[in-house]
Amino acid sequence: MEAAQDQIQFPPEVLAEVNRVIQLFPEGKQKSALLRVLHIAQAHFGWLDVPVMDYISRLLHIQPIEVYEVATFYSMYDTKKVGKVKFEVCRTGPCAIEGGERILAYIENKLGIKDGETTADGIFIVKGVECLGACGYAPMLQCGETFHEHLTEEKVDALIEEYRKNPKANYMGM
Repeated sequence: MEAAQDQIQFPPEVLAEVNRVIQLFPEGKQKSALLRVLHIAQAHFGWLDVPVMDYISRLLHIQPIEVYEVATFYSMYDTKKVGKVKFEVCRTGPCAIEGGERILAYIENKLGIKDGETTADGIFIVKGVECLGACGYAPMLQCGETFHEHLTEEKVDALIEEYRKNPKANYMGM
């Protein structure tokens, strides 16, 4: 197992970015870089499995459990392999009132998957998440760094087709 962990590494340009982020914080406070480093790792590796989280703990000089706690708490981090396109549908009160749960169910039906599942072709995952901070634009979903607002079934159909054609369009490049 140790050999597999030793194989997990960022390429030099990504490691340089990680080190730049770590240097933003005072000596001994490397843990403060954890959220950003998890984002970088997820963008690079696609998801945060245990060897990746262990690698991050070594880079930040913190205990692995400190990384696991954060990675499993926030819905923006994936601790299992997921589709290339992640539809995170807000299901908190205001979005639910405006049809968020209906949109989530529509996407599940359209893609033939349930909340938290990935399509057989590996392109899509759908996740119901808590507040995305866009209550005035409900129902809405986030895909990568993009909010899609005032959703209808027709808008969802167009999004699915758009992202099916270009699944990498929803992630920032590293």
